[in-house]
Amino acid sequence: MRAIVWKKLPVSLTELCLDTTLRCGQSFRWRKVDDTWLCALHGRILSLRQDSTHLYYHATLPGQPPEPPTPPSTGPDSTDRPVPEEDDTGVLVHHYLNLSPNLTELYEQWSKADANFKKKATKFAGVRVLKQDAWEALVGFICSSNNNIIRISQMMEKLCVHYGPLIGYVGSVPYYDMPQPSALADPRVESHLRQLGFGYRAKYLYQTAILVSQEHERWLDSLRNPESPVLGQKPFPAGEMQPRGREGYRVAHEALLALQGVGPKVADCVCLMGLGWGEAVPVDTHVWQIAQRDYKFGKGKHSSLTKATYDAVGDRFRSLWGKEAGWAHSILFTADLRVFSERLSTKIEVREVKQEETGLSLEVESQTVTTKAIKRELEEGDSKPNPSKAIAISSRAKRRRKA
Repeated sequence: MRAIVWKKLPVSLTELCLDTTLRCGQSFRWRKVDDTWLCALHGRILSLRQDSTHLYYHATLPGQPPEPPTPPSTGPDSTDRPVPEEDDTGVLVHHYLNLSPNLTELYEQWSKADANFKKKATKFAGVRVLKQDAWEALVGFICSSNNNIIRISQMMEKLCVHYGPLIGYVGSVPYYDMPQPSALADPRVESHLRQLGFGYRAKYLYQTAILVSQEHERWLDSLRNPESPVLGQKPFPAGEMQPRGREGYRVAHEALLALQGVGPKVADCVCLMGLGWGEAVPVDTHVWQIAQRDYKFGKGKHSSLTKATYDAVGDRFRSLWGKEAGWAHSILFTADLRVFSERLSTKIEVREVKQEETGLSLEVESQTVTTKAIKRELEEGDSKPNPSKAIAISSRAKRRRKA
């Protein structure tokens, strides 16, 4: 067995944190195995890991699988796909992880504009908005309706296993890429997806696949922000920013609303994370709670999340953070997720105490974790949320002698 050769890029944790970016509800197909993140992307299995100074990557290209996959895929095998003559994985990594913008400068810009962002962002450095394929983003966020990250990920895995191409194996684990729209446009798909546990989303996925398949091949990509083109194309200006976003963003948003299972929030998720429109601000229950708690929504004419209030929340964030408002909003969204709650509930306090008997000064560092009631994620098959589970972690203190 040949040794794996890792390539690396100089990227600090303040510029990219994989453990946050790949877990915050943008993409739903990444798996973490030990310290490595893996996903089938663009006809290869991409592996990523990082330390404090570098991002490491390598690709497993398609080849004859050592053993039949279990369960079998009904999609095409990857051996039908041409193998790239040159390994363009480095270009793909840079593009997909959206590494061009200087994230430290963006955080500083957003922090100057908003004290609440400044307070939260210190514990959530390195969150980037990925440049995903528009089709994958559309499918993922249709699955997100009344759902959580765990179950969305399970649904995306089922779609890939049953309808996507097998790319290869890492160890004995098979990896499948996203199915194309045409693979989900078969009349048998809807009933099969219901059997797989997709519920009412099965109809939306099937009907949307039909509509997208019937359009010209690059219809979804034609809605992209020209400043954020698909891999391999040059960027072009996208026009002047307006309070409601640039014209191209508004056109893309309206076009997506014509698809089955796509409302304003899903359309904005696809615009932001699949089409590169940075001013798109998806407003779900998390963001609505943030708007009420931190930005004085929830009163008067904006006492409930109506269409007018939805637009007002987006306008407010765009006025604060500009054409990358959706990116800044995603950091606040991440800070509100249960999986990251420990970062916000931990308080560090350092104080100096003078010992009466010895006359020595000691620094006492105490760490207090506030007891919180945290709602558990819905598990597979649950129809109702489980009761809240109180999690308490006792305070602890450590003493060290001051020189």
